[in-house]
Amino acid sequence: MENQTKTALVTGGSRGIGRAVALKLAEAGNNVAIVYAGNREAAEETLGQIKSHGVLGVAIQCDVADFNAAKAAVDAVVQTLGGVDMLINNAGITKDGLLARMSEEQFDAVVDVSLKGSFNFIRHVTPLMMKKRTADGKKGWGRIVNLASIAGLMGNAGQVNYAAAKAGMIGLTKSVARELAGRNITCNAIAPGFIETDMTANLGDLPLIDAVPMKRMGKAEEVAELALFLCSDHAAYITGETIRIDGGLAM
Repeated sequence: MENQTKTALVTGGSRGIGRAVALKLAEAGNNVAIVYAGNREAAEETLGQIKSHGVLGVAIQCDVADFNAAKAAVDAVVQTLGGVDMLINNAGITKDGLLARMSEEQFDAVVDVSLKGSFNFIRHVTPLMMKKRTADGKKGWGRIVNLASIAGLMGNAGQVNYAAAKAGMIGLTKSVARELAGRNITCNAIAPGFIETDMTANLGDLPLIDAVPMKRMGKAEEVAELALFLCSDHAAYITGETIRIDGGLAM
C-alpha cells in the first residue's frame, strides 16, 4: 500500500475539525470523500479546496445514523474513488442540557450521530479494508480514526448525552482495534479538548479557558496533523489508543 494513492472518507467533513482533516489528507496526496449532513454550500466549498491539491474528491450527503444510508454512502465512494483505505469518524452534534431536563430525543440524537454513526461506517468499510493487500503480500490494510472528546474521559456537566457518546466511541475504538489488528487495520481515537470551531465559537472569552494549562484553545489544524499521523505508515504499530489533544486539560 505504501506506493499507492489512498482514499480517505471523512464524516462531518464539510466544516470544523472534519474539514481540516479532509484538507490535510488531501494535501498529503490522498483522494478524499467527505460526508456531510445538510450544508451543501460548505461541502462544495471544502470539496473545491480538496481538489485544488490535485487529488480526486467527492461530497456525499448522508444521515450517518442511518445504517442503510451509511452503506449507500460507502458504496458511492467505492464507485467514484475506487475504495476506502482510511476512515475518519468525525460527525457529531451537541444538544446540551442538564440531566434533570434532558429529553429522550436530546440523548438519542447525540448518541445516534456520534456513536452509532461511527459503528455504521466502520461496519461498512471494514470488509473493504480486509480485502486489501500490503506491498509485501500481507492481507488487509486500513486506518480508522474516531474523533472522541475529553468529555468522554472526564465527563462534563450539561453533556450527559455527548459524554456518553464519546465514551462509547473510545470503547468502540478499543474493541475494533482488537478485532482487526491481525489484518493490518489500526483503529485509534483522538480526544480533543477545546478546539476553535463553530461549535466552540462562544467559549473563547469564558473563564473555563483558564483551566487549560496552555491557556488557549487548540486549532483544528493541530487535530488534523494528529489524524494524518495516525493514518500514516509511521503509526502502523499504534492501535487501540486514545490520544488527547487538549493543552493538558485532562491530565
